[in-house]
Amino acid sequence: MKERDQVTGNADATDTTLAQLIERARALASRGERAILGITGAPGAGKSTLAERLVAALGDEAAVLVPMDGYHLANVVLDDLGYRARKGAPHTFDAYGYLALMRRIRTQRENVDAGADGIVYAPQFRRDLEEPVGSAVPVRPETPLVVTEGNYLLLDEEPWPRVRALVDETWFLAPPESQRLDRLIQRHVRFGRSPDEARERSLGSDQRNAEVIAPTAARATAVYRLIDG
Repeated sequence: MKERDQVTGNADATDTTLAQLIERARALASRGERAILGITGAPGAGKSTLAERLVAALGDEAAVLVPMDGYHLANVVLDDLGYRARKGAPHTFDAYGYLALMRRIRTQRENVDAGADGIVYAPQFRRDLEEPVGSAVPVRPETPLVVTEGNYLLLDEEPWPRVRALVDETWFLAPPESQRLDRLIQRHVRFGRSPDEARERSLGSDQRNAEVIAPTAARATAVYRLIDG
């Protein structure tokens, strides 16, 4: 079933199940070469949850999760730049650092064979700290599938098109808008904000980011609405 949803602009979303997406990810991991799967969508769309479920279903030997959020600028840098109130917007990430990581992951196997690389250690964003932590996720050359997720994988400004060129498939998640907002508010509450603060953040800076992300759905390999998650 396909229908339109305001978060995806003019794009059509296909209803799908977690089991179907697991099988699609398993097919990518079974190609015999390094594959990269990108998962994107607006804040609260369920990107992290889906990525974690895919990797858990495939197992550590087949897949690893490398979130884009590891390239959040540190809070001290955001404060120095005056960007703290817009944390999560495109200009609050080290996008070129993320591009360099993805290039290294893309060519990791060939570089290891040539003696020019080894395990790649990717950063991770810690929500309990609200800060990125470096060298937290080991990506081994023998792992066939790397799953990466983040808001801006399909953005059309540099360097995001270069990131997109390194990814084999990009899935845009498009839950119903009311569900997305409810998830987002609950997430903010879970990490220490009051209900009023959570709602203000979700309808404020997060919503501005969502409006930037919505048109990028047209560049996705597929736009999915997960009907059982």
